[in-house]
Amino acid sequence: MTSDYSKELLRSGIIDAKSGNKNSARRYLDRAIYMAGSHDVLAEAWFWMSEVAENNEEKRKALENCLSHDLRHARARRALAILDGKLKADDVIDPNHLPPAPSGLRDADAQRFMCPKCGARMAFSPDGAGLVCDYCTRAHALGLGGKSEDEKDFIVAMATMKGHGKPLQEQAFHCNGCGAEFILPPKQISANCAYCDSPHVVSLENTKDLLAPDAILPFAFDNKRATKYLIDWVEKNKIKPEKKVDLPRGLYLPLWTFDIGGSIEYTGEVVETQDEIFGERKQKRVIRVTDEYPIIVDDHPIPASRKLSAVFLELIPTFDLKQLKPYDPRFLSSWLAEIYDIPMADASLDARSQAFKKYKRELPYLINNINIIRTSSAKIMVESFKLNLLPVWMTEIPFDGREHLVLINGQNGAVMSDLGISSTQEEKEPSGIYRFLADLLAD
Repeated sequence: MTSDYSKELLRSGIIDAKSGNKNSARRYLDRAIYMAGSHDVLAEAWFWMSEVAENNEEKRKALENCLSHDLRHARARRALAILDGKLKADDVIDPNHLPPAPSGLRDADAQRFMCPKCGARMAFSPDGAGLVCDYCTRAHALGLGGKSEDEKDFIVAMATMKGHGKPLQEQAFHCNGCGAEFILPPKQISANCAYCDSPHVVSLENTKDLLAPDAILPFAFDNKRATKYLIDWVEKNKIKPEKKVDLPRGLYLPLWTFDIGGSIEYTGEVVETQDEIFGERKQKRVIRVTDEYPIIVDDHPIPASRKLSAVFLELIPTFDLKQLKPYDPRFLSSWLAEIYDIPMADASLDARSQAFKKYKRELPYLINNINIIRTSSAKIMVESFKLNLLPVWMTEIPFDGREHLVLINGQNGAVMSDLGISSTQEEKEPSGIYRFLADLLAD
């Protein structure tokens, strides 16, 4: 009875708050908080109390009280982020009525990397040391820390178009070296000027519809070593290419990682055995149990690009993501990098779904083999995310009548391909492999 009364008080408070009757709303909400017997009612009442607060100090206190009862309260987290200056109120969108995707060209800022000594182009060396001048060979260390920055708040990002958008338009650049204007494809974040060859990297943090990378794994070796890894892999799998193989091309591929928390709700049955007081016969009865099991998932990976996702997905576990460094555009100097084409909102749904399926599959073993009847993902939530760039060498192997994609881990040399075991064949002349590949290692 008390619970129903507190809900009626809350409903009246919300109606008055929406009508602009703040004094009346505060009285209803204050009474609802006093009478409430559930955390859900308390959280919602405190949120609406923040909506009718007279100043920011009262608003902050109400929002913090709301989150103390429901840490997953999205509107409260979003309002607190606005209050803290982490989110601009003008950037908040209605997820049920997303604005149309922009069309035409996007004017984007780009950084240019040239040698401060001689003015020649500087490129990131694939040994992880830093930038090296192509002309005078002067080295410039990046001087970055070993750890990447913390994950971004999921609720805050989802409140803006950045959480939902993807690159649908080409980007127009102004070269700071020669003054030329050039266009970068929408799925690319870095390129060299077609005239003066100076490297440019997009400053995504200055765009309103795209998220900038948070972390990066720098390339650890050059093209020649990547070719050696490729030859070793071809020889090991006894693959005979049907024609000349192109040199591996280096690029960075985007990867989302998500931290997922909350709990999985379940209902199950337990068989309980009881001894009779008089006699040896045992009785069995079935007891129904309803409970929750905590969910903790750290850095769940989801490919952020559809084009190479099948093979890239197989390659992801071979990366040591603990070695991620804070993103710095200088890492991309003279290296291609793709912009994500899978929006963070879409990727987060996949991450949440995969986490739920994993825990649902393992749940009977985690809770002493209870017979699970029903499970719910209602209380599973994505807490934070990161956009990472991973180094990959890419080429194609002409075999069995078509081109097969091959990706090489630019951190440690692991190789993955869409070439299944059934497509391989025995190579009777091992030396024949090098007839197709040896020229790749030629200086």
